[in-house]
Amino acid sequence: MNRKITALLAAIVCALVGTLMLVGYVRTAEARALSGEELVSVLVVTETIEAGTPADEIASKVATEDVPAKVRADNAVDDLDDLEGLVATVDLVPGEQLVKDRFAETTSRPGVPEGKLEVTVRLDPERALGGRLSAGDTVAVLASFEPFDINVASPAAGTPTKTPTVTKLILHDIVVTNVQLAADAISNGDDTDSEAPAGTILVTLAMDADSVQKVVFAAEHGYVWLSAEPADAPANELPMITWDEEIK
Repeated sequence: MNRKITALLAAIVCALVGTLMLVGYVRTAEARALSGEELVSVLVVTETIEAGTPADEIASKVATEDVPAKVRADNAVDDLDDLEGLVATVDLVPGEQLVKDRFAETTSRPGVPEGKLEVTVRLDPERALGGRLSAGDTVAVLASFEPFDINVASPAAGTPTKTPTVTKLILHDIVVTNVQLAADAISNGDDTDSEAPAGTILVTLAMDADSVQKVVFAAEHGYVWLSAEPADAPANELPMITWDEEIK
C-alpha cells in the first residue's frame, strides 16, 4: 500500500513539474517571438459587451494586454477614460481590441423640445456634413427627388405623367438630438477630427409632426441632405430647384 501511495505522489509531482516546464517553455517561446518587436498596451475585450452598454460599465469585461505595435488597431484604446460618456454602438466579442470608433456619444442628448417628435434617418456622410454632427447642432433639411410617375391611379387616368427632378429646402432650425455611427461605419484614419467615417450615420432630429412626415417621405422616396444652420443664418423661403427651370 505504501508503495502505491508513494508511486501516486511521485506521478503527481512529475505531472506538476512537467506542467511548469511546459509553461516556462511557452513563455520563453513567446518572448523569443516578440524579441525586437515594439510592444504597446491596448484594452482587449474579455467578455461580450452588448451594443448600448455605457463605457463606464465595462471595466470588468476588458483587460490590458501588450501587443506588437504593427497589430494595434487604429484608434485602439488603452485607457477607459478615453471613452468617458460614450456607449458601445455594436456588440463587442472577446479577443477583439477596444476601438473608440465602436462607441458614440449617445448619452449626451439634449432634452427634446416640448411638443416635438423625434425621427431618425440613416445618411451617408456626405449627406450629413461629413459626419461632423453632434447632439445640440441645428440644421436645415433638404429633400431631393428623381422623376416618378403621377396620375396612375387607374387606367382612365391616361398616360402617366412624370414629375421633374427637384430639390427643395423644406425645413429650418431643426435640432439634432442624437448622432450614432451605424454598425457598418468605421473610421478612415486615426485623426477623427479630419477623417469622415466610412459607412452610414444615424441622425435623430426633433421637429413637429408635419415636419416628421416630410422627412420620412423624403427618406423613403428620395434623398435627405442636412445643412449646418447657425443662429445667424438667413432662413429665407427658397423656390424649388428643377433641372429644366433652374439648372439646365
